[in-house]
Amino acid sequence: MNVLLIGSGGREHALAWKLAQSPRLGKLFAAPGNPGIAEHARLVDIDPADHRATVDFCLKNSIDLIVIGPEAPLVDGLADNLRTMGFCVFGPNRIPAQLEGSKGFTKDLCARHSVPTARYVRASDLLAAEAALGDFGFPVVVKADGLAAGKGVVIAETEQEAQQAVQAMFEGGFGGAGSAVVIEEFLTGEEASFFALTDGRSIVSFGSAQDHKRVGDGDTGPNTGGMGAYSPAPILTPELEERVMVEILEPTVRALGEAGTPYSGVLYAGLMLTADGPKLIEYNARFGDPECQVLMMRLESDLIELLCAVARGRLAAIEPPAFSDEAALTVVMAANGYPGVPEKGGTIEGVEAAEAAGAKVFQAGTALKDGGLVASGGRVLAVTAKGGTVAEAQRAAYRAVDAIRFPSGFCRRDIGWREVARAANGATSCKPEDADSCPVPSNS
Repeated sequence: MNVLLIGSGGREHALAWKLAQSPRLGKLFAAPGNPGIAEHARLVDIDPADHRATVDFCLKNSIDLIVIGPEAPLVDGLADNLRTMGFCVFGPNRIPAQLEGSKGFTKDLCARHSVPTARYVRASDLLAAEAALGDFGFPVVVKADGLAAGKGVVIAETEQEAQQAVQAMFEGGFGGAGSAVVIEEFLTGEEASFFALTDGRSIVSFGSAQDHKRVGDGDTGPNTGGMGAYSPAPILTPELEERVMVEILEPTVRALGEAGTPYSGVLYAGLMLTADGPKLIEYNARFGDPECQVLMMRLESDLIELLCAVARGRLAAIEPPAFSDEAALTVVMAANGYPGVPEKGGTIEGVEAAEAAGAKVFQAGTALKDGGLVASGGRVLAVTAKGGTVAEAQRAAYRAVDAIRFPSGFCRRDIGWREVARAANGATSCKPEDADSCPVPSNS
């Protein structure tokens, strides 16, 4: 099969790496790709926002499957246009992709179909948002309604912080994403991510993960698109996974199908595991980044077979996805300044040495300059390794990190700390403030 992969980040590098392992693969193309993806695919200079050019390329190159990696092309309706032309596409159409494209869309769907989630209010102007804040205590969560690259969420500890957050959003601090906001009650618990594949009728589990969104060690500092992750998430027990499927994912897929807008693709549920059970924080309409990296490291099934079955509505006819029992952990190496303005152009050396140490280095914000690798974005590399436990995967990943020379970059040194501490101490939960019972481990 000839496959076109849309995207250029670490998620797409992980997908390209796994697609290239399939015996079903003929030619693999990536648009626009990156230097790491070029190891597995032929890069093509197509802007995914140019739907006509994408369709033309697929026609000329006899593309059998299109895999859309990022959320923006999905929300923009690229899958709709490709399906209209008769192509086999992995990724939801524009309306069901609103599960990620509009937090208000998702919250309203949850309310109509009794999907457990935080209490919320939608507001489309500053005065309405400020008035709605009075209905909540503190801390309170303020979210930009639209796509904000994982950064449009503010946990406001005080009324002043909440007012500053809504003002920043309506003043364009998150671009068009903040033209409307969702205000939510603050949920207490531990976050986890659960993934499922669905063709709009059948739905199967695709594993779990936990990521680290804060930029600093001990989960401090501003939110990012993700500084690292590990899979599986042991805190998401089989019993909890079953509740997530029955109470959250299945009602969502059923509701969209009944509305005549079936969801086809991967459905990524960000969860809060509260004392009352799992509650939905948000949906993503694509594989997470960096969660995709750890999922692909553990996946043992043929990725092309899985994605084709979803795209063709035949998910029930194939074996469910199979994963290694080993854990996988990824450490994001970012450019100085991230998640603000990243320092671009910094040299990167030692990727080969890191991979010789047993890891896989997925590239995200990279470019080639004078034959060498340089940083071209905020999150630059995702150094990923496996181990018998999360602690073993953590040690392997940081050994590889230490083989890389990236003077203008940084990384967190504690990815996986909660699970490492939990396994070592037998604790049921670990928070940064629990320093005595759940010490933040080093990379040793």
